[in-house]
Amino acid sequence: MESNNSLFGKCPYFTAQKVFAGKWSILILYHLNDGALRYGELQRGLGDITQSTLTKQLRVLEGYGLINRYVYSEIPPKVEYSLTDLGKAFNPVLEQFRIWGDKYIESLNNK
Repeated sequence: MESNNSLFGKCPYFTAQKVFAGKWSILILYHLNDGALRYGELQRGLGDITQSTLTKQLRVLEGYGLINRYVYSEIPPKVEYSLTDLGKAFNPVLEQFRIWGDKYIESLNNK
C-alpha cells in the first residue's frame, strides 16, 4: 500500500479529500460562487469563524489554486477574493452537496 503522501496527485479521492479537508473550505467556495468578496464580507457570510482560521483557510485554498487574492493599490488596502477557473469547476459538486444536504435534512425531519 502506498503512503498517504504518495497518493496526493495520483488518487482523485485522496487528492480531493486533502484539498477540501478544511472545515470551512466548501463554505468559502460556496460564498465566492456568486462573485468576488472582500475579506470582511466573507467573514460575515461565514458567521462563526475566527479571523486567523479564515486567513489560514484562504491561504490554503489559494495555494491549491482554487481562489485568487487580488490586492488593490489604494489606501487603505482593499483585498478581494474570487474563484479561479479551477475553483469555478467545483460548482457542479457544490450543487450536488446542496441536493444531498436537502435530502438528508428532509430525512432528519421525517424521523
